[in-house]
Amino acid sequence: MAARSKARKRALDVLYEADLRGTSAKEVLDGQIGRRAADNEPELNAYVTTLIDGVTVNQEQIDEILSTYSMGWTLDRMPAVDRAVLRIGAYEIIWADDIPDAVAISEAVALVTDLSTDESSSFVNGLLGRISEIKPSLGIPSVS
Repeated sequence: MAARSKARKRALDVLYEADLRGTSAKEVLDGQIGRRAADNEPELNAYVTTLIDGVTVNQEQIDEILSTYSMGWTLDRMPAVDRAVLRIGAYEIIWADDIPDAVAISEAVALVTDLSTDESSSFVNGLLGRISEIKPSLGIPSVS
């Protein structure tokens, strides 16, 4: 598994845990970093922090976009794994110009295929594909 794919999986773990615990993703991430240091484990890939920071800073906008284009699905109704993957994918599509949209979508679909429901892959693919299509009309500047 490529380094960025592993980083996406780790970021998904952090976002998922934060969602279930009702705490901030930054707090969960800081806890994992602290545990890894205390246990003399290797540091997390820097891209994990980039994803968590990007999703956290832009979460209100990301959630608004996901809610607007999810066609009949509220964020609360989505499985927590799908919600976290969609947030990562939307962040990469909208703000990370160094990641091609097709790669962000493919990586998101791969994650939900492995970790979520049978219907999740087509839902995530369709929603992120739509976000990729409308991205120019959002008028949001990228960060990379």
